[in-house]
Amino acid sequence: MGDVAQVAGVSHQTVSRVLNDHPNVRPETRARVLAAIEQLGYRRNTAARALVTRRTGAIGVVTEDSPLFGPTMTLIALENAARGQGMYVSVATVTRWDVATVQASLEHYLDQGVDGVVVIASHDEAVRAVRSYPTHVPVVMVGPADLDGDVHTAAVDQYAGARLATRHLLDLGHTDVLHVAGPDVWLDARARARGWHDAMLQRGLRPRAPVAGDWTASTGFRIGSRLVTADRTGEDRLPTAVFAANDQLALGLLHAFAEAGVRVPHDVSVVGYDDVEGAAHFFPPLTTVTPDFAALGRRCLDQLVRAMAGEPPEPALVGASLTVRASSAAPRA
Repeated sequence: MGDVAQVAGVSHQTVSRVLNDHPNVRPETRARVLAAIEQLGYRRNTAARALVTRRTGAIGVVTEDSPLFGPTMTLIALENAARGQGMYVSVATVTRWDVATVQASLEHYLDQGVDGVVVIASHDEAVRAVRSYPTHVPVVMVGPADLDGDVHTAAVDQYAGARLATRHLLDLGHTDVLHVAGPDVWLDARARARGWHDAMLQRGLRPRAPVAGDWTASTGFRIGSRLVTADRTGEDRLPTAVFAANDQLALGLLHAFAEAGVRVPHDVSVVGYDDVEGAAHFFPPLTTVTPDFAALGRRCLDQLVRAMAGEPPEPALVGASLTVRASSAAPRA
């Protein structure tokens, strides 16, 4: 900074004001300082700055080593929001959600001196790991809607999103809406199942038992094939509509139904969740719940700032909308 000040013919303090975008700098002075910065190739010494401010501007993120759409989009949204605030994100992925693995990631970030840590997982083991790990570094969990008020959280309102999807099918006239659920160890999956179940009960309908699944298209295909087989053997009738816990399950269902000659939405309507890239080009295009991931990234960063300031935890929920496409329609008369 001293070199920049000398070349620009200004004080060290003026260079600092330009770097911090202070308004009380004359335009011609600012231009001279910026020209000197470019000429000298100056970069801030972030290590020295961290010693002074006790802030590194770094956020540690722990997320799953998988291509699941929700966690991936949440990470992208968080990174965009952090960059907009002049912060940067360091990512650690875990192959499994167990206490030892998650706590090892938290230890790594403590050694790096990050300002805070975000854990993107609505998995029971991730929650258990975070809650049992004593740390003075602020931690925000993305996924859980509420953790009894002792951990800062940010989440999509999965329950409300599932109710949107189910009510859409009920409003079309369906009374037999089956739910293909995600893994029960995921908070998101349980919240979506509750939303479907409660929406059915509120219409005075007794829902079928949900079908247990995971997050994969191959599982959706197997479940769809079993539903068709049970219908054709007289073991159980085919539902008029299926609400899948995510779009990959819905994709597998569409494949199984198409292969068996079951027409969507003429014979069965299908609704998914997440609005993954390409959902508009499934065959038929998929009706699905669209979470506001951009808002989730912003709220997550807000929660981290609150935690860093020592403010008490207060859960942050963001909404979701329903994107209606060709895979849902009124049931046949």
